[in-house]
Amino acid sequence: MDLSIIMINYNAKELTAKAIQSIYDTKPQISFEIIVVDNSSDETQVYRNKSLKANSVIRVENKGFGNACNIGAANARGQYILFLNNDTLMHERTLDTCVRYLQHHPHVGVLSARILLENGLLDHACKRGFPTPISSLYYFCGLDKRFPKSKKYGAYRQTFIEVDSISEVDSVAGSFLMMPNTVFEKVDGYDETFFMYGEDLDLCFRVKNNGFSVVYYGPVCITHLKGQSGLHTKSPLVTYHFYNAMLLFYKKHYLKKYNWLTTIAVYLGIKTKYALAVLKIRLDK
Repeated sequence: MDLSIIMINYNAKELTAKAIQSIYDTKPQISFEIIVVDNSSDETQVYRNKSLKANSVIRVENKGFGNACNIGAANARGQYILFLNNDTLMHERTLDTCVRYLQHHPHVGVLSARILLENGLLDHACKRGFPTPISSLYYFCGLDKRFPKSKKYGAYRQTFIEVDSISEVDSVAGSFLMMPNTVFEKVDGYDETFFMYGEDLDLCFRVKNNGFSVVYYGPVCITHLKGQSGLHTKSPLVTYHFYNAMLLFYKKHYLKKYNWLTTIAVYLGIKTKYALAVLKIRLDK
């Protein structure tokens, strides 16, 4: 089998069904299977849904996104794995083209398509640099928007890379992340310390450390209905996981690389951003 598509459902059965149907609507020429891992609070979401067009539905306890992805991958039969958000819509040729690209480029460990938001604009998470302290500072200061063609100021969102190009990047988004099954096994899958957010960055970091490339493939695309998958950014808990993922990534990959002054600045910056985000949520209620 060419491809195993792994999709996580968390209390969003309508979106999951719509995402799966969009795959079949594009009539892929490759052989594929769809594995849904359901970690919803209600088992009637998809586990007992006989009309769902999935080859396999696995019911698990909610131990985070990475945990669910690892369980799905352990049951995958495909030569390649695609981790696909359930709030996405597939476009024609995307699956076939991406699989063929990986087949002809064995040095590529991770591949992502161009990801469009519902309004047609680019979801910048589909091509990113690693969040070093300096690239994150430029990003939070908005310098990438002022100087989008600059490799220095646009490093975090890779704004200097043309949206329809094929380019090596540091990281891609977990909403569409395709890779050889063998590479996923070699890097020991997702780090389940990341409950939600940051696990895609960490995976790409380890893939590159193992000598493989991470590639953004802009000629084909999907649509990402961002914010509709049951994880609402206006939730203090989701906001906590978002900013906590930043701290986890820094501790794991950068703590020994930078001096204590930089570490204090990073911690204060993240904690301040988190406090302001929670305050805004509470004021908006």
